[in-house]
Amino acid sequence: MIKPQQALHTVFKAACASAAVLGLAAAGVAHAADAANGKVLADSHNCAACHGVNLNKPVSPEYPKLAGQHGDYIYWALRQYQMGTGNPHFGRNNAIMQAQVQSLSQSDMKDIAAYIESLDGDLVQKK
Repeated sequence: MIKPQQALHTVFKAACASAAVLGLAAAGVAHAADAANGKVLADSHNCAACHGVNLNKPVSPEYPKLAGQHGDYIYWALRQYQMGTGNPHFGRNNAIMQAQVQSLSQSDMKDIAAYIESLDGDLVQKK
């Protein structure tokens, strides 16, 4: 025969396990990137000043063409600029880009990456 205390303990453990599973599921929900917001952010941060019209015609050969680049690559490049030289394994060292990304959230950077990926660009894959 199950004692009331044992039954209560079993119900409590089941409730805790359910809460943990729901918490993990909620944490795994990815931010759906918003390319429209990414355009607003790219315009407000004046990305075209260096990367050119439609982010495809850089003003200097040392600046990359961004239009059409893979969103994951853009996101991680922005995160690396945000980390800066404080992390030599992951950071990127460019004072202009570091200043541009400091105020961006990770969600903002995903939005910018989605916008850049949606643009038609001249990038080609070499075989």
